[in-house]
Amino acid sequence: MKKLLVTPLVAFLLTAYGQKKDQPNITYDLGGKIEFMTLTEAGVLVVAGGGGLAGIKPGASAPHFVFQEYGKVKQEELEFVPMSPYVIVNQGGMLGSKKTVIDVVSGKMLFATEENGWKLVAKARVFLPQNKLVVVGNRTRAEKDMLAVGIYDLATGKQEGFSSLDAGAGKVRMGNSVPVSSGEPYLSGNQVLVPTTKNLICADFSDGKILWEADLDKITWLVADKSGNEIYGFEERPNGDTRIHKVSNSGDQLWKQERKIKGKVTRFEILPQGLAVVSDVDNSDKKGIAGKLAGASESKISFLSAATGEDLWEKAPKTKGFVQHFYIVDDGILFGIYEGGINKISFDGKALFKKPLNTGENIHTMALTPRGLIYITDTDADIFNLTTGESIWSKPIKYKKAKAVASTYDKANQRYLISTGDEVVAIDERTGDISTFASIAFKEKEAPTSMMVRNGGILLTSSQNLMLVGFDGKDIFHAYHKSPGQSGFVKAATGVLAVASMAMSAAAAYQGGRYGHYAGSNMLNSYGEEMKAYQEGFANVASASFAEMNKRFRATAATQNAQFILTDLDGGVGLVRVGKDTGEVEKEIVLRDKKPEYQVDELGGMLYYKSKANEISAYGL
Repeated sequence: MKKLLVTPLVAFLLTAYGQKKDQPNITYDLGGKIEFMTLTEAGVLVVAGGGGLAGIKPGASAPHFVFQEYGKVKQEELEFVPMSPYVIVNQGGMLGSKKTVIDVVSGKMLFATEENGWKLVAKARVFLPQNKLVVVGNRTRAEKDMLAVGIYDLATGKQEGFSSLDAGAGKVRMGNSVPVSSGEPYLSGNQVLVPTTKNLICADFSDGKILWEADLDKITWLVADKSGNEIYGFEERPNGDTRIHKVSNSGDQLWKQERKIKGKVTRFEILPQGLAVVSDVDNSDKKGIAGKLAGASESKISFLSAATGEDLWEKAPKTKGFVQHFYIVDDGILFGIYEGGINKISFDGKALFKKPLNTGENIHTMALTPRGLIYITDTDADIFNLTTGESIWSKPIKYKKAKAVASTYDKANQRYLISTGDEVVAIDERTGDISTFASIAFKEKEAPTSMMVRNGGILLTSSQNLMLVGFDGKDIFHAYHKSPGQSGFVKAATGVLAVASMAMSAAAAYQGGRYGHYAGSNMLNSYGEEMKAYQEGFANVASASFAEMNKRFRATAATQNAQFILTDLDGGVGLVRVGKDTGEVEKEIVLRDKKPEYQVDELGGMLYYKSKANEISAYGL
């Protein structure tokens, strides 16, 4: 296997003593025009462009890897595997493709198509917590371009299993009978399932033997129950609908016929009572009579028998919009609709609320509280009894539609605080009494996008404003730093603070079954509980890189008491570090660029700035 270039192209380490405020600690020359840079969850800055792909760790004097084997690397050629240290580089076309898997923490190249005997890779999927890579594709001409599957251990990069899929279970195929990969492979114990255009093939990767073939073609993605005995295949149709098939772990088809689902399946739960399915129907491109016949664009919820695939509900609940929240609770399914509305259905299809809750649009929050379940939308909020659906308070809290909604829970005073843009509304958890806690007058017509409880009060923040309000509702400070140049430009994506968000990554990971079973969460967890679950997930993977990620994720943020704001400084456009408890400027960094491209690593305490077309400057925060 080729070794990555680990020596820097150019790297200058400057001492901090006597520096001016605009001097970087370290400057990296990446050897070519930089097209893209992003801060990964692992805390490694990944930079792509004419100089290849490079990784930079906080405070390092040089990139710890530079990958140049594929030449220029574009943003669209990178696939970051969520909640992992892995990035997949994809290049090539129909006649040959190159894929390389790099561990950005260790800097090691764990897999490369050409070095492992592959000519064209159709699918390359990482499985966690197994920490395996499953590759499906065609081998080299020396191996007659046969379709095969390979399994690689990502802790070492070594091949653990291999199986030829062309011949099947001792069969010989010719001409158009040769299968082609059609969907995502699935790993279950020592078995690997591969969907093809001809059938579904199961191989034992420990010895490469084909165990069975099922007469199912064009499966898009797969999932199995916890035992691995029952397998569900999802066939996404060209018309936007989905067919669900079920087979045993020996290849027997368990349903007499597939279950036809309207729309694309976005959530799928295997429960003791049955199968909960959410699918999204999108007819927005259909106009006129065709549009009317196609029906509304909305989510559909089904509950199927795991034994037969038949619908267990006589009547499916109406959504009249798209499912935004979907949770499995003790007595049924709780769901919230983006367009407004919350309802709960028992596992046998009965409505558990007297009537669906009528809410405002865009449900930002649904969370359990000691008093009941709170919801917060763009225009209203309420706490209701999760068993009956009745309001704990006399009626929902209504407010003018906000440009942005932020909320927090003040545990010491047993109240919920909701920012509507112009004011902060306080809701007494015990009584439901509503009062105006504070007025807001952020400059540049901004609305708070974040609100948190600090030791000294309640902090509200936006791109250019910080405001700390005492627990009595009186202003302690309001800090404002004008956006540079035209007031609107900073709202563009050129200078977004890129703090790694595990929650966002988790949500992205589940889309379309790519890295999980469904999209979203099935538990009403708090943010802290979700973060704890991610930490435990890191700890369960036997890999030094995951151990390093876990250590970083558990670490106290070095800059948790500061916010970084892009503004005009005396020497030009720059970044100011503002204390969250004082509102005072603690540090200034001049970037000398009207539209700077930068990333901030709050955990590592670093600012990375694209100072030249081929150069990254790093500043300690």
